[in-house]
Amino acid sequence: MFHFSNIVRTKGDPKIVEGGPSLKRPADQLARALGWFSIGLGVVELLAPRRVTHTLGMEGHETLVRAFGLREIMAGIMTLSVEKNAGLWARVGGDGLDAAALLSGLTADNPKKGNIALALLMVGGIAVLDYRAAQDTKPRRPPRDARRKLYPNRSGFPKGIESARTAARQIAAHAKTHAETNEVKQGDERRVP
Repeated sequence: MFHFSNIVRTKGDPKIVEGGPSLKRPADQLARALGWFSIGLGVVELLAPRRVTHTLGMEGHETLVRAFGLREIMAGIMTLSVEKNAGLWARVGGDGLDAAALLSGLTADNPKKGNIALALLMVGGIAVLDYRAAQDTKPRRPPRDARRKLYPNRSGFPKGIESARTAARQIAAHAKTHAETNEVKQGDERRVP
């Protein structure tokens, strides 16, 4: 099987023969998929707002669709970043705005009410996924009453602080002896005519 990462490997590097399972949790994979979906939807809304408004029977709202497109792109980028939880919550809020805008087009004189109803169902389904992903990716903090782990008796030195001090003294003594030996040798070299 061919792996694209083998192209950039230099001669002598091991080649990838077979990929393993993903280390990403399902919640992170869902967040990533929603981020890319958001960017794709935002690009469509930004570049083809007339087609969107025509499909929904909401002509004249192209500027709003473009603004929603920018919002989708920004939320998608944030969802793909390290701040994915903030991006997912931005998507949840955006779903509410989308639903409100769609409901405003659900009027008696709109011949494309069926398309709006379908779009509302889709927004509702995506909103459930967004909410679920936002809940599953929120930062985990210990409970307020959890005992904090304190390590006052640890120094960071595997053999203890006294062992480290002894080793430092030995190194300093060795360096001093070595420096004195070099001074003597240099002094002897200067005296030789």
